[in-house]
Amino acid sequence: MSTQSARTNCRATSPGTSRRPRPAPRRFQPLTAAEARLLLQAADDDRLHALYELALRTGLRKGELLGLHWENLDIGRGTATIHRSLQRTRSQGLTVLNTKTLASERRIALPTECISSLKTHQERQQEERQAAGTGWTDNGLVFTTPKGRPLDPTNLTRRFRRLLRSAGLRTIRFHALRHSTATLLLEQGVDLVVIKELLGHAHIGVTAGVYAHVRLRLQRQAIDTLDPPTATVVR
Repeated sequence: MSTQSARTNCRATSPGTSRRPRPAPRRFQPLTAAEARLLLQAADDDRLHALYELALRTGLRKGELLGLHWENLDIGRGTATIHRSLQRTRSQGLTVLNTKTLASERRIALPTECISSLKTHQERQQEERQAAGTGWTDNGLVFTTPKGRPLDPTNLTRRFRRLLRSAGLRTIRFHALRHSTATLLLEQGVDLVVIKELLGHAHIGVTAGVYAHVRLRLQRQAIDTLDPPTATVVR
């Protein structure tokens, strides 16, 4: 083997220079608009209706929803400041922590439906506080147990699965609500930059990459609706 060939072979087989193929993006099955309506209808009498409304209309993560404090909400102006997340840690159990990245810290607009459901939720929480009396844990969280304690993410997952069954919907992960928000907004023609800011992605490339197949489907639909003008024959 020549010296040049040996060098070429070393470069090709060297573990330091080999490129691993990028992992394929995870597929998800977001809710359709009709399914989203069914879910919210089924949750209409649920004490956590406002949580599901927020999850579907704003794309907040589970931890962000459970770590949301009333002081983070400006219901009068219709905004929410997201900078904390409820997580379970080995050393401290359920703990409210700062969001992992600066991009996750964001201020979002609240849809009218969310403002209405949050007002109703606040009234219900006041009733629960009075009923619990001295047994109430005052931590300022928006979504709590009937005694005011933080909601366990695992218990929320169980509740969510029961809600899906009562609505007659297929089983999906709670995180799929976040994907549903982005997909439905894309289908409505909302700009990718707006979706990126709403979801709290660090770069628009993340948003574009995750939802590339959705955008490709929308492109195909747009192309299929094209109606080329009929050529005029001049005589």
